[in-house]
Order: sequence, then C-alpha cells, then structure tokens
Amino acid sequence: MTPPCHRRVVALRLLLLVVLLAGGHRERAAAVTLSTSSRWIVDQAGHRVKLACVNWPSHLEPVVTEGLGRQPVGAIAGMIVSLGFNCVRLTYPIALATNATLSSLTVRQSLLAHGLDETVGGVEVNNPGFLDLTLMDSLKAVVNALGEKEVMVILDNHVSKPGWCCGADDGNGFFGDRDFDADLWVDGLAFMANFFSDVPNVVGMSLRNELRGPRQNPDDWYTYMQRGAEAVHAGMPRALVIMGGLSYDTDLSFLATRPVAVSFGAEGKLVFEVHWYGFSDGRAWESRNANEVCAGAARAFERRAGFLQARGFPLFLSEFGADLRGGDVRGNRYFPCAAAVAAERDLDWAYWALQGSYALRQGVVGMDEVYGVLDWSWSKVRNETVLPRIQALQRPLQGPGYGEALPYMVLYHPVTGLCAAAAAAGTFTLELRPCNETDAWAYAPPASTLVLRDAAAPGLAPCLRAEGRGLPARLGIKACGDALSTWRLASDSGMHVAVVDAAAPPGLDGGSGGGMLCLDVGDDGRSVVTNPCACLRGDGACDPERQWFKLVTSTRRLARNPPKLA
Repeated sequence: MTPPCHRRVVALRLLLLVVLLAGGHRERAAAVTLSTSSRWIVDQAGHRVKLACVNWPSHLEPVVTEGLGRQPVGAIAGMIVSLGFNCVRLTYPIALATNATLSSLTVRQSLLAHGLDETVGGVEVNNPGFLDLTLMDSLKAVVNALGEKEVMVILDNHVSKPGWCCGADDGNGFFGDRDFDADLWVDGLAFMANFFSDVPNVVGMSLRNELRGPRQNPDDWYTYMQRGAEAVHAGMPRALVIMGGLSYDTDLSFLATRPVAVSFGAEGKLVFEVHWYGFSDGRAWESRNANEVCAGAARAFERRAGFLQARGFPLFLSEFGADLRGGDVRGNRYFPCAAAVAAERDLDWAYWALQGSYALRQGVVGMDEVYGVLDWSWSKVRNETVLPRIQALQRPLQGPGYGEALPYMVLYHPVTGLCAAAAAAGTFTLELRPCNETDAWAYAPPASTLVLRDAAAPGLAPCLRAEGRGLPARLGIKACGDALSTWRLASDSGMHVAVVDAAAPPGLDGGSGGGMLCLDVGDDGRSVVTNPCACLRGDGACDPERQWFKLVTSTRRLARNPPKLA
C-alpha cells in the first residue's frame, strides 16, 4: 500500500506541473532581482536596497489574506506605499502548498467553513473577484496587487497547520512535531518557489517562522534548513533565501562556530532573520531601569544575531513591534530602544504588523490587532503620533550607492522618530526635524565636543553648548571644549547625551543625574534643551525616553545646506 505521505507528495508534484503548464504562455514582466554584498542587500546595479517592510498575514485558519473583507486589495496596497513601506512580508501556512484539498478551496468556501458569513459579504463588496478564487490563487492575486504598486514581497512560511502562531507545544514548532513533517515542508517550499517564480515582485522567501519548542536543536536546524534553502534556490534562483534561528527566531548564536553550508553560498542570496519584541525580555521593561534593560537587550541582540553583520551577512529584523495605542509601559520603553538599535545598525526590517483586525484569530471573530499600523476598519492609521517612529527607520543611512558624504553623526531621537538639527538661521539653537533634514555632527566618544561639521563659520566649526536647566542648547564658536560643551554618553543605554555641570540640581530620578545636564525636548515638543539627567540608573518606575538621543552614523548627502553661523 502506498504511504499517505508519498501519495500527498506525488499529488503535489502533479499539481505543480499543471500550474506551470497553465501559466507557460503568459507574458512576464521583468523580475526584481536582489542579492547580497557583504552585509547589504543590493539590486542588480550593486546599489543598496533597504527592506522597509510590513507584515501582512495569510496563515490563520481561513488561509485568506487579512483585510480583504474590509478594503479593496488595491487600496490596501496603496496605503502600504503611502506609509513609506517598500515591501511586505506575506505569511502563509505550508499546508497551502502540500494539502491539495485545502489549496483547492475557494475563498468563499473557506470563509463559510469557518462561520465567517459577514467576512464573505465584506469580500463581495470590496474584492468580489476574490470570492471564487482558490486559496492559492487568491494569495497570488494579493502578491500581484502589491506588484502593481511596485511593492516587493517576501513569502514567509509562518506555520505548517493554519492558525495563530506561536506556542512551544502547538505542534508547529520544530521539525518532527505533530504538524511539522520536515520532508513535506521541503516539498512545500519547492512548490511555492516554483509557483511564484514568474511573479516579478517576489524577491525572497523566508524558510520558516519562529522555530521553537522542546525538540529544537542546532544539528537538526542545519540538516533541514539547508535542505529547505536548496529547495527554494532550485525553484527560484533569483530570490533571497532567508533563514531564521531558534527560540522564536531570537537566537542565531550557533552560527558563530558553524556556518551554513549551501551550494549557492557564493551567489549572494543568503540572508538571516531575527525577531525582537518587548516581551522577548520578559517583564524587565516594566520592572527595571529602562537604560539598563536597553543596554542588556542590545548586548544580547549582538550576541545572538548582530554579530552576523560583521561577518558579511545581511540581518533582517523581520518582526518587531509594540502596542500602538500608547498606554503600554513595556512597549513605550522597548520600542525606542529597538528603534535605536535598528538605526545604529541600519537594519533591514519588517514591522509587525499591517492589519488592524483579523477575520478570525484564536476563535475570536473580528479581533483587534493593537500592534497594527492600521485601525480596526483598515481605513486609516491607528496612531498618527507614533507612526513617525516607524517611518524614521525606512530611509537607508549608508551602504553601497549611499557613500555620498564622509561619515558623520546624526542626533536621532527615537521616541519621536525625529533628529536634532540647527533651527532657523540666527537663533543658534536646535530643534527636532525629520531625519532627512538633519545636519552633520562630529563626535568622538566617550567624551568630546559635538561639532556641527559643515556649518559655514570662517575657520571654526561651531560646537553645541549647554546653557542651563530648561534652556535651549546653543551653537557657538567660543569656549568649545570647556565643561559645558564636552558631551559624554552618561547612561548604560548610551543615549543620555550629557555635560557635567557642578551647579546642576539633583537628577529627576532622585539624584543619579545630579551634577549633569542632558539633552532633552522642550515643552513645545520641538526645541532641544538641557535638563537634569533623568533615570540614569536604578529606578524602574522612571521613564527616560524623552532624553534618549542616539548618535548614528550616516554617509547620505545632506538634503539641506548647512546653517550659516556668524
């Protein structure tokens, strides 16, 4: 008797043959081909392409891309572009590729089977052409709609069995788990690579989301992830092959001693991915000093994944995010820290998530997604105030094709997503501006002047100086190098930019910042002032994010002329 698994694989291959023959006469657009050049992702001309993505799920029980019952797919794609994202990490379950019964269901049939009559009505209004598409064809139609807006797509195998992810014992966690047949998974990846090989805006495939659970181990990781990588590359040689690690995609540390061995290793197609959320650090953000937690989390990020950049591999932060309603202490502290790390490393990334709500999640119809960029109705942005924190990371700061200037520093304020730059001519003060309107700063840690490098002052570059509590920090050419113009990074996070001032009152956290003034944001929310340093250490109830400024390296051409200083 033929084993059931073998029959499924034979059926899968026959289905793939039919799909390829049916599509053989279509006119194909030029494909987007990305590769790697050391730690950078580049286009065919060798120019850096920074992935600034948003996650869009299709892996839950109905296996229908979220939001199709809320808005037309073209409108959703248009919103993605208008918000500044250039790509989508589009999730799917491997069962879509390996279970012909599932993949042949229509959108209508699948939604009705899950009791989602109202969603059927929504799709009929917003995307009527989708209702009678098979689940596989509906996924491809979403990809094509994104392509019409020139949005790149990374296909992410999120789970095996459709459903919410993730739990250590959900049967989807690691090779050999109840719902995770490794051989079938490899065949499914091969199917998806071939099925989408002629879709020009599919630029990469992520092999598997958040491997985890009691079975996880590095030896099996190498065995199966390398097989999966070979299958994807054989089916779509132009695509980036993206490999995640262990422990919910937080740990790639085992690669420090044993590199991946694939046949296409010299072709510049291998990228590694990592995830980082506030809950990745337990309850530390809520109970401990945020500077200390941020410093520890940044060190852990380097140890578990960040080291790969120095070894010549791109690192894709393929999931990070926070509650965008603004009232979550953990998220409010974590996100500026994560944004600072992402900016400092100039990471490629994908924010979780686009969706404002789900058709069905964990048995709940219409569940709200508080991490979602869009609101519950998918009609507008959830929080206009916090959106710039995400958008600030979209612009590349350096890399091939962006060596437009000698390296300089940017004073990035992660809690607002803005950067400190000289204010209007003649004021000699600073203000927060969009980071594409920054100035070029020169700074030499651990303590030095902060010099406005390209300002037109005859013979001398102006430096930044503290004037006192609550007063604007000012630019000038006199007394550069004294105590009030010698800036140091005063906290573990490296984001309190401070001077020593013996006359300064005790710090706002009860003394840890005494004798120091830190850069801060004025009461108007725009001016840059100095105030006694807050929350440098110890106090877990203190929120330091307003005083966090990250010195980040850039080589981009300045978008505005340097300020004129007399």
